[in-house]
Amino acid sequence: MSLPVLSRDAMRAWERDSWAAGRNVQSVIQRVGWRLARWLAEHSRARDSILLLAGPGHNGDDVRAAVPVLADRDVEIITVRDPSAVFDCVRLALRSPRRWVVDGLFGIGLNRPLDGAWRRIIEAVNACEWPVAAMDVPSGLDADSGQPLGEAIHATHTLTVGAPKPGLIVEAASPWVGRLEVLNGVGLIEPPVPATGAPVWLEERDFAGYPPQRASSSHKGSHGHAVILAGSLGYHGAAVLAARGALSMRPGLVTVLTLPSVYSAVAAQMAAPLVGLWKGVDSIPASATSLVVGPGLAAPECEILQEAIARCWQRLDLPMVVDASALAWLPQGRVESREPRLLTPHPGEAGRLIGITAGEVQGGRPETLREVSKTFGQSWVILKGRHTLIGRTTGSLGINGTGSPSMAQGGTGDVLAGMAGGLLAQREARGDLFKLAAFAAWEHGRRADLLDQVRPHWIAEDLAILGAGVLGKDPAFDFQKRPETSGCGPPRRNEHGGASQFRNRIKLLGDKSPKSNQKKASQKQVKANVATQKKNQAIASQQASKKK
Repeated sequence: MSLPVLSRDAMRAWERDSWAAGRNVQSVIQRVGWRLARWLAEHSRARDSILLLAGPGHNGDDVRAAVPVLADRDVEIITVRDPSAVFDCVRLALRSPRRWVVDGLFGIGLNRPLDGAWRRIIEAVNACEWPVAAMDVPSGLDADSGQPLGEAIHATHTLTVGAPKPGLIVEAASPWVGRLEVLNGVGLIEPPVPATGAPVWLEERDFAGYPPQRASSSHKGSHGHAVILAGSLGYHGAAVLAARGALSMRPGLVTVLTLPSVYSAVAAQMAAPLVGLWKGVDSIPASATSLVVGPGLAAPECEILQEAIARCWQRLDLPMVVDASALAWLPQGRVESREPRLLTPHPGEAGRLIGITAGEVQGGRPETLREVSKTFGQSWVILKGRHTLIGRTTGSLGINGTGSPSMAQGGTGDVLAGMAGGLLAQREARGDLFKLAAFAAWEHGRRADLLDQVRPHWIAEDLAILGAGVLGKDPAFDFQKRPETSGCGPPRRNEHGGASQFRNRIKLLGDKSPKSNQKKASQKQVKANVATQKKNQAIASQQASKKK
């Protein structure tokens, strides 16, 4: 079940209801501490040292509860009740070689500016060069507004307990929040049911059994035909990326329609997809079950497409995904076709659609999504960004927590458009359009999270080539499961090689080094020969001794 976004007061009410239902405060603290310890173990190496800064309240109690679980690690804990008395100790500890700092000074209860002594502690933490994991909220940050109360911890990760808080999601808070992860399953009762239309935090369990399992009697004609109109002079790669993104969602067929200027360049890179020339709306195959328009249609030659695309948007009885340059060609108002319409703008494109700046979009992302949907016929919208939003004019807004800054590169949006089109092509996947759009965004980000673990400098192609393995069909990708965290991708590599299975599979992405493999094989053979020689010599020596 998706998690509600809870204000400070709503979170406290949830806790009170849990205590009234018989849940034990100390038991919850112990479980939070265990979750924190496990998170640290998964995100660090065994030799890494960890500094825990624990404040006077329950936030500090959560951090202190992690210490026994980390008994086999190099851990130093400093309890800060009087910041003036321990400042020198904290400053010295921060100068020591270590790998992680945990901020457990203040939680959601802080609602006033911090005094000078506390600010000095926070400034010292911010000046250190190590990653900082903030417990629940970064100390000094208002949990409701996302505004710093004078000074706040600049965390690289924030591990919020139970449910996300509104101040952690707003774009303005990102310099303090860093990567937001939700630690749930800590012993509280079930969270409150989100109000109708309220934002919800997407979790992996929201997509259990999705996409639906295929019937044993199915064939390629059973799973739809995704058609992609993409690519122009100088932008042919976008067509390739969109096609591969669509293929990774496993529709029965994928066809790319492109312009004569790039036909050869696109066709030369396609294996499974069919490739054809765009000669008007009649070019769309009769068997098509979805249409993706926009990736790579940025060259001047694409002006001839605008009228046809506008007509398709209004009347074509096919589900449509519109991305990139084609967004600007859409007519506003009601759509005559009853088939789904999905837009995938980034903040700049969304702003141009409704006449505001990208900065204004980022300052009011939910409102922007609703307005874009309303302006273009109640269409579904995936508003890309740090926490991608999914929704339409009415109903829930999904907040996606997967993905990373590595996705900030050309081509990743083309992959997402293709993935959405590949899903829309499959009638069995269209039963819940919110889930379909949310899954496309969530899976897109999850692939990036997986890639980050094994290849620091991956490219957009890799998102698509990962394909069905990341969908949970291939157990080699589930190298470590973390059911107690949501929206945070896989754990980091650790001393025990937790990502080794996935690393082996990632070779499919093009990390081929035959010479290296041959060398390793040769070395193994030499070692085997030496071992055999020694064994034979030992046997011969024993036989000679017996004869004597």
